[in-house]
Amino acid sequence: MRNAPTIPAFVFARMPEIHFGAGALSRLPSLVGAGGKRILLVTGSSSFRQSAHYERLTAALGAAGITTFEVSVSGEPSPAFVDEVVARYRNENPDWVVSIGGGSAVDTGKAISAMLPSGDSVVEYLECKDTKKHDGRKVPFIAIPTSSGTGAEATKNAVLSDIGRAGYKSSLRHDRFVPDIALVDPELTLSCPPDVTAACGMDALTQLLESYVSTKASPMTDALALSGLEHVAAGLLPSVENGAHDIEARSHMAYGALLSGVTLANAGLGIVHGYAGPLGGYHPIPHGVVCGTLVGEATRVTIEELFKDAGKNRVALRKYAKAGSVLARQHPVSLQHDCDLLVRTLNDWIARTGIPRLGRYGLQKGDLAAILDKTNGKNSPATLTRAQIAALLAARL
Repeated sequence: MRNAPTIPAFVFARMPEIHFGAGALSRLPSLVGAGGKRILLVTGSSSFRQSAHYERLTAALGAAGITTFEVSVSGEPSPAFVDEVVARYRNENPDWVVSIGGGSAVDTGKAISAMLPSGDSVVEYLECKDTKKHDGRKVPFIAIPTSSGTGAEATKNAVLSDIGRAGYKSSLRHDRFVPDIALVDPELTLSCPPDVTAACGMDALTQLLESYVSTKASPMTDALALSGLEHVAAGLLPSVENGAHDIEARSHMAYGALLSGVTLANAGLGIVHGYAGPLGGYHPIPHGVVCGTLVGEATRVTIEELFKDAGKNRVALRKYAKAGSVLARQHPVSLQHDCDLLVRTLNDWIARTGIPRLGRYGLQKGDLAAILDKTNGKNSPATLTRAQIAALLAARL
């Protein structure tokens, strides 16, 4: 009998109380009512507020005697916006902050909940500034995603952006910033348009793949990442092509995105997200587009680098091969075949979902040097040279 493989030491972060399934949104009034009667509701700019879900929710909150203060966020959140909302509503003493929207709305609410107790500027606590260390105090926070992408409903960081040539995209992070409750209702994603569905879905896919092959991965994150990849394989293309009518596909993607948040919080990410921060801070390119457009080429170059010493890198290569057979929904053949299959599948999905190139947003070759200066490989299993990274980015202009 073979001995079981040794399990390496690992730490697994806390998770939110998760309510998953169609109709989960209806539980919000009773959940917040158990902990107070005043909520600060953070939503995206328009889509949720124009839906029947919004009308039903506000009526139910009112019937439960819950006072609601509302703010909306447009685009990716900035530190200035967080500071403004905190200053405006701190004296209202909300019992909960509730975010309903995409990753930007969830990150905004997460940051607001973290800054309400002190009233300080959030800039002082961002990782890129590192002026002050947050003590973890926050107003209780509920995350309700309306897209399937970032998995922010399960993470301990909020990503904020100050866009421009000297700009940045940086996290406010603390173990206690994981949402207290996550309501994941696939019905809320049915109205998400195809282009947003595609970008968000490719972001979730990238997070699952990068956390699966991460140098910080554990058997626990491996199991969750593989499960997430299986659900993305079943749901991504149908969600983009017929998402308004396919609740099964939307459920697959909602679950996959949720798991991507859990795995990134515990295993970290890789080279694509090493680009995403500098690119997003330098140029107003949607995060999901950055991930979606780069993941195929980044995976190809990384696998090529790993094959230069296949014996040493066999564990990582086996993971890439496994991901290839899972995403393509095919039986494994061989290490090389299945790694090639992964790259072909990723590039096919990029084409079929219409993910644009970076050049569509005005990014040019002359911009790459400034981005490269801020790029890092995070927890990628291969170390790429500056020239390799430059060529990779140039290939997707």
